[in-house]
Amino acid sequence: MGGKNKQRTKGNVRPSSSGRAAELLARDGAGVPGFVGFGASTSGDPGYVPAIHGAEEIDNLVDADFRLVLRKLSKRDSVTKLKAVQEFGTMCHERDSDTVKGVLPYWPRIYCKISMDHDRRVREATHQAFEQLILKVRRNLAPYLKSIMGHWLIAQCDTYSPAASAANVAFQAAFPLNKQPEALSFCKDEILTVLQDNLLKETADTLSDPQTVPVEEREAKYVRLLTSSLLALKRLLTHLPHQERESLRERLGQLIAPGKFWKYSKHKTPQVRGAYFEVLASLCEHVPELAQGEASRVCVAVLLSIDDTDPVVLPPLWEAVLHVLSSITDCWSHVNAQKGVLPKLWVLLKEGGKGLATALHPNLLPFISKLPDEVTQPAFNFYSTFFTSLVLGLSSERALSSPSESAAIICATMECLRFCMLQNSGEDEEQKYLPLISPQLLPLVGRALGSSHLQAGPLFFQVVDMLGSWEKRAGAADDCSSPSGEKDLFCRLLADFWEELGRLCILHVDQEEAEQGALEGIATLLWIMQNPESAAWRQTTRKKKRELKICFSDLDGKEEKDEELQREPQNKTTFQSDDCSPLRTRHLGELVKQLAKLNMVHVRERSSARHLHFLSLLLRSFSSQEVFRVLLTPQECEGDLGLGDEALSKNMAVRFLLLKVVTWLKQDGRSDTDFVVEMVFSVLRCCGSGDEKMLILNHLTYMDLKWGILLEIIQKACAEPAYMDLCQGWVKGSVLGEKLVSLAAELCEMGLRGTPTSSAPKHAHSWALISLSLSQQHNNETLIGKEYVEKIIDRLHATLSEAKGMSDAGNMEPLVSFISDVAANFFSAVRGCLLLASAEDLLFTVFQLCAQDQTVTRLSDAVLHKLRNAFFAGVHALVSFLKSEVKEAKFFLYVAVWVKNQLINSPLGLKSLEVLVEAVQKLVETVGMAQPGDPSLMWRFINSLTPTGEEWTKIRQSLPPQVHTAEILYALQWCAEMECAPPMLQGCVDSTGLLGNISIYDCICNFTNGTVPVCSCRSMIEGSLWSLTLSRCIQTAISVNVKMFMCFSSFFPLSEKSVSTIQVLCPSLPREDREALVDLAIAELLNWQEEGVTSCLAILHCCLKEDTPVAEEVLSAVIATIMEWRNSKEEWFLFSSHLGNVSVGELMLSVEMMRFFCWLLSHSSAVLQGAQWDLLLCSMLAWLETASDNLPVFWNPWVQLFVCVNCELIVRLSEFFMAPPSDVVGTLPAELCTEWQEFFVEGIHSLLLPLLVRIPDEFTDPDDPLFPVPVLRSVGKALMYIPVQQLTNNKLPARFVAGQKSNLPAALQTLLNTLSPLLLFRARPLQLAAYHVLNKVMTGLPECDGESDSSRAEEDDGEEPSLSPPAALMTILTATEELLENILGGVPVGEFAVVQPLSVEHCCILGYLLSWKLLLTFFKASPSHLRVQYSSHLKKSRSLHKLLLYLFRLMPENPTLHCQGAEAPSKETKTFFTETLSPSFYTDAVQWEVPHLACSVYYCTLKDLPAMVRLWWNSQEKRVSSAVDRFTSRYVSSVLSSQEIASVQSSTHSFENMTVKARCASREVIATYSVDDVFIELVIQLPQNYPLGCITVESGRRVGVAMQQWRNWMLQLSTYLTHQNGSIMEGLALWKNNVDKRFEGVEDCMICFSVIHGSNYSLPKKACHTCKKKFHSACLYKWFTSSNKSTCPLCRETFF
Repeated sequence: MGGKNKQRTKGNVRPSSSGRAAELLARDGAGVPGFVGFGASTSGDPGYVPAIHGAEEIDNLVDADFRLVLRKLSKRDSVTKLKAVQEFGTMCHERDSDTVKGVLPYWPRIYCKISMDHDRRVREATHQAFEQLILKVRRNLAPYLKSIMGHWLIAQCDTYSPAASAANVAFQAAFPLNKQPEALSFCKDEILTVLQDNLLKETADTLSDPQTVPVEEREAKYVRLLTSSLLALKRLLTHLPHQERESLRERLGQLIAPGKFWKYSKHKTPQVRGAYFEVLASLCEHVPELAQGEASRVCVAVLLSIDDTDPVVLPPLWEAVLHVLSSITDCWSHVNAQKGVLPKLWVLLKEGGKGLATALHPNLLPFISKLPDEVTQPAFNFYSTFFTSLVLGLSSERALSSPSESAAIICATMECLRFCMLQNSGEDEEQKYLPLISPQLLPLVGRALGSSHLQAGPLFFQVVDMLGSWEKRAGAADDCSSPSGEKDLFCRLLADFWEELGRLCILHVDQEEAEQGALEGIATLLWIMQNPESAAWRQTTRKKKRELKICFSDLDGKEEKDEELQREPQNKTTFQSDDCSPLRTRHLGELVKQLAKLNMVHVRERSSARHLHFLSLLLRSFSSQEVFRVLLTPQECEGDLGLGDEALSKNMAVRFLLLKVVTWLKQDGRSDTDFVVEMVFSVLRCCGSGDEKMLILNHLTYMDLKWGILLEIIQKACAEPAYMDLCQGWVKGSVLGEKLVSLAAELCEMGLRGTPTSSAPKHAHSWALISLSLSQQHNNETLIGKEYVEKIIDRLHATLSEAKGMSDAGNMEPLVSFISDVAANFFSAVRGCLLLASAEDLLFTVFQLCAQDQTVTRLSDAVLHKLRNAFFAGVHALVSFLKSEVKEAKFFLYVAVWVKNQLINSPLGLKSLEVLVEAVQKLVETVGMAQPGDPSLMWRFINSLTPTGEEWTKIRQSLPPQVHTAEILYALQWCAEMECAPPMLQGCVDSTGLLGNISIYDCICNFTNGTVPVCSCRSMIEGSLWSLTLSRCIQTAISVNVKMFMCFSSFFPLSEKSVSTIQVLCPSLPREDREALVDLAIAELLNWQEEGVTSCLAILHCCLKEDTPVAEEVLSAVIATIMEWRNSKEEWFLFSSHLGNVSVGELMLSVEMMRFFCWLLSHSSAVLQGAQWDLLLCSMLAWLETASDNLPVFWNPWVQLFVCVNCELIVRLSEFFMAPPSDVVGTLPAELCTEWQEFFVEGIHSLLLPLLVRIPDEFTDPDDPLFPVPVLRSVGKALMYIPVQQLTNNKLPARFVAGQKSNLPAALQTLLNTLSPLLLFRARPLQLAAYHVLNKVMTGLPECDGESDSSRAEEDDGEEPSLSPPAALMTILTATEELLENILGGVPVGEFAVVQPLSVEHCCILGYLLSWKLLLTFFKASPSHLRVQYSSHLKKSRSLHKLLLYLFRLMPENPTLHCQGAEAPSKETKTFFTETLSPSFYTDAVQWEVPHLACSVYYCTLKDLPAMVRLWWNSQEKRVSSAVDRFTSRYVSSVLSSQEIASVQSSTHSFENMTVKARCASREVIATYSVDDVFIELVIQLPQNYPLGCITVESGRRVGVAMQQWRNWMLQLSTYLTHQNGSIMEGLALWKNNVDKRFEGVEDCMICFSVIHGSNYSLPKKACHTCKKKFHSACLYKWFTSSNKSTCPLCRETFF
């Protein structure tokens, strides 16, 4: 045996002794050893898939991929197991059934383990994979069923619902519903064995390893297993057939016999207790004999736990209680009811079930029905205590706050009360139970009358149901089966009830200060008694009511009564208002009349409003002649009413209306007439025909009632269809119509006279009545007659037209306001309202008022706003109804004619013209919104609005030529200032051809000499856009002599408009004039009058920009003046000010000072001395602090200008101190540069960086016109000078992402997590700013991963190492890849996709490409060993694959810079690949930004990731690979090859024992290696399509190297250059290192025959225990996965 190190004889294939021993073991039937690291199974099934040599006959049964997945299932890591289970399910779904069957022998043990895994995701995925296995193997699962059924059943009761659902789905996939009991019967013994072990033997420590699993996890797993096992036991008992349950009685007895089983009733976990009680309930239900045998322990466990109020435990506990009472006959002999059960129950009921009344109280009725007499004696005391406790529960906090809780208590109380009466109705001692009604039921009703939440509950309905039951029994006089004693009892019950109820109601009504809630409660109760089935509550609760069928055992021969009790909830008598039982009708009628008469006394004598309201409620439910009769005195019942109808005069309801109700309606002090008006409809219900109702209402109309009364009547009729049916004839009739027409006329006359309607109390609701009558519809018709609607609209139109023409319009405002409201409601509510000619005229008049200046109409802003609302509503209604039928819409023609007349004939001022244009614009916008898909109506209107050629000629001829040209230039400037013209405007201009008919440039050429003076005058008068127009005009002119039309005296005194004019004219002024302007401005500055300081600074700055000479002494004097301002007028500098409250002039002063400082830094910095530098730097930082504090007002353009100029000053300072001018360096203060670097730089960027982050948080919508884009651009330019050290130690608020793996310091990770999302923000300046800031730190990030990598041990499984680049950037890439797929998915690879500049798509693509630029910068800065791991991650995520596909859709087919031509690029031709790209904040060439950036990213990818690009290129289809090859060879390869060769030539890196030379012409690199007597020369040739093609390594001279070794080294170098992502120099360095190691004695890996691994640069470390050869971990992993064996590649022994 001692020959381990001996060389094996050639041809000796006999295995070693250990191999022979393993083979003999297998042959002798000793079983195949388990896999390494797993114990042997005691069952017949192997514990794992064997993978040792010598077991090929078993090995072949399992597919290699399945074997690998099953190996992963044994890992401890939850994520690994989850992925393995998901992969297993996918493989089961995709592979054929024969392959999947090979897994079955090894599945049971694996399943039994992972089905109880702690991770719920693993359990759910396990059963989803199990389902796929079942669907594939079907019946072949049967031999293994017994070994998995126990755990399968437990899994179906998993506490995690998705896992349990997945297990159930798998079970149903295996067995149909009719076969499931049979399957459980087949495995019942094995199931019980598993359950018995789980419940009686297992503990938390036996289930999990205490050494590795935390205590909390062990306990959670044990509790979950207990709960699931108990529920599984219940499930087994429920689904097993009766015969099978009987056969298991002995086994079940063994299960429940131990004391440990009975301790679960007191377990600390509610889930376990709840499952335990479910098991006991199931035992009592399905195996009652077994429960009877354990009665003593069952009863104690269940009945003594009756006070357990955990929400999880209570429902199964009470289910068990009811089953115990039903199944165990002597249950009360084992517990003391009076001491152990009932006291707990009373406490529980008094507390309202402790918030669980909905679950507890429905069980009370079956509970008391099963109580024997020995428990309930004495019965009266028992039921009194029981009901008292129930009622006290209504006072609990939970019952008071929860309607469902109180409803459950009330329902239980009433059900139990009814049961008590029914059960004892035939006994002789009936006197004992009759008193329950008075002390229990009626006080509960009285309590409800004082409680609104009890009135809203089911109490009144329960009382009515009880009355119905009693009335049925009391009224069954002819029923022989009904004992006479029972009838007498219920008759007495009813009599007592109505007597007590009458006393209770009278007690509440007969009070001077009666409670409103109590009166409303009485009315509600009486209404429910009258209409028990018409309440909405009854309809909803019937659907939700739990169907609970209870069969009470009959001990006294009362089967019929019990059956009646069962049927009663389902077969109740229906009590309709017109079909009520005679018994109830009589009692109810007497009570109502009694209450109404008593109530009328309080109304008549004390004028009680509460009693009057109560009377209205009574009459609404009980409107009968008898009730109205008791409300009148005998004298009031006689006499003529003046109606002209004698029969109607005898109607008591009509008499009550005219004698009482009308009187109440006419009372002046009555504000609330709503309930009085309600009585009108109560009276109408007592009238017979519709003519009578209309006669009564017409009579009321003629009465001198307030208009508000009619308004309320119509409002109630519109609100309730039943009321509308009562008064429809009156509403449509002539009496009301004429009344409303006359009312409208009266209101209009009062308005024209200037008399406000508020001064007349009668007209308080008049306009509201008119508006309601016009705007309401009934059955798609106008509420009142159509002819009356038209009359009212005519009157309103006439009045509005008259008011429009009156000069004294100030008094017309109330009238116009009211008409506007009425018109708006009419236009909005009535469909087809604009079909009326008068309505169209009214709309046109409203438009005229909206289109005229307020100085003409004299209307306030509020009234004008109402007019506009009416106008918009009318136009929208007109367009929506007419659609494209413009011929019928005269309104648009009227508008077009009127607008043109206003433009041509009326002398309009600028303000009037603006108002007119705005009105027409709003009209067009409204038409466009009303018809978004059909612009025909809008175009017709615009065509009718456009003047004809003659009209245009007339307009042009009426203006002087110079003015005409100036106006055209002004319009052109306006269009230029607009970022994009609206499509509607473009269509209008194109359709009219207006600009095409005017030769603008001819006009400019002809009238230049006259146009400039006109523009100058307008600029002096109006400034702003006219100043820009003047600038445009001067640029177009050949020569301009300003002195011919301007003199300096006209500019002074300075104003905003004159300053803007000077700024435009300054470039055209002669030098002497500019010097004169400077002298005047400086003179004003030195005097520093407060009003002209800003203007003087602005003029000085504009002259300095034109190189106007100014002496240094003068500049020093200006600076000294500013320092004086700082000392005496500090408020001018706006330090720490709220810029939102600052005027424009104050802001501009600071802006001009900053501009002056910027000019000094660039042109005359030598003027600045020590104190002046302090002023400049401190002011700059204080202004920045002020800007940072005023972020919410960045929407203000003037504030934006303030911030932008401040940032420009920071940029100038940064540039100055980075490279101070040579002539100034010596004059600078000694400590100035140090102070700048140590204090000011940090202060600046500590404000700028957070400001950049806060802007998108404050302004979230980049499409908002007020979004501060200029600020972002300026802040981004300033941040380009931020030091890297300050970024590394930034003070941004910490921002981390859960689950994000990172080796970066907290500050750097926060920076990435904060700025990376900004790369996708839809604001280009913000994207570029985030890019430039992040780009500064990218090169330093790999150092953090390098430190982590050096401390991380090599992975044991040998998989290729993978390391993610910065997670924040990878998240951005992942988020944008799907968006880019949606944008570019339809474009074939190789075709150019045009992206609209500054669109949403442009921003998305820009952010994606910028992220890749950052990632490539990061990749380039990484060392070689980390670069391999990053590449592996990119390969796994396929991010680079997607990038390259997108790039070949974004790069143009001809990437020549600015389209230099389609010919092949020459050396002089500039392309996107030859010119470097630095993303700029300006938008000059934004249309080429994405193509250029895409080319730049592709170039960097080829340069830094050549191996990955080559791998991607080789995997593409022929069409794509050909296109990529053609494009790369033509535009990129030559550039890259030249740069690669140049880098070799210019490289300063020197190798020991190796020299490197390059030849540009032949694209060759020659490496010469020499050590001792060895001399090697290798020639590296770059291909034409470099780097897509493989680099060839050719043999040069060699001395002292064997041919085999020579070939190996050539192969290694070729491999390194092909598969490493780096330059040729890096590949040569790697190859040299490998050769050096070889000469140092390190052996090659016998798989790749290299010392250094070609991908991860590791040395061979994994040694075989048999042959002692070492291998790379990655090579071994690849060997094992590709060969499907775990043996050594050299000696073929098992690799440990």
